Amino acid sequence: MRRCGRFGWAGLAVLLAAGCAPAGPRMRQGTPADLMDAEHINTPSVQSLDGFSQAVRVGSTLYVSDQVALDSAGAVVGGDDLRLQLEQALRNLGAVLTASRALPADIVQMTVYVVGYQPADYAMVRDAITAFMPAGHPPALTLVGVSALPAAGLKVAIDAVAHVRGQFIDRDRLPGGPLSPGR
Repeated sequence: MRRCGRFGWAGLAVLLAAGCAPAGPRMRQGTPADLMDAEHINTPSVQSLDGFSQAVRVGSTLYVSDQVALDSAGAVVGGDDLRLQLEQALRNLGAVLTASRALPADIVQMTVYVVGYQPADYAMVRDAITAFMPAGHPPALTLVGVSALPAAGLKVAIDAVAHVRGQFIDRDRLPGGPLSPGR
């Protein structure tokens, strides 16, 4: 076997490898570059307040913002009824989660803003969220009383943070599936 210069084949391999190193900032080992890109998610089936993304996903974390009681035409649902507005806001949250390849069980933290909050409203908010979430998987919850929301007539807005466990919805974890919480 012929020797390659003064350093041998091993030296040539080291020199070639050093010259082939990728340019740019070094990613943590094992972290794909696309895991750090922000994906902005807006579904046309849900009306939202102007100027904001409905959700932003970075890696496995999903940030959902300002889900309010607007129907698909942009009209406020429920009038002054907090319960009806909560139900519509949670339906909208569910639609954004689905568009983001997530499920309610993926929610780890939720913030609910209520206009003119009274302590008696807590039970209504808790019951609506309990009905929305899978049994036994309540998220961390922050309830905030506010004087107003960005659009007239709105009484509630919901933000959520979810840890999405995969790139696709795990059909087994859907309600009624073999691995759904509570089974």
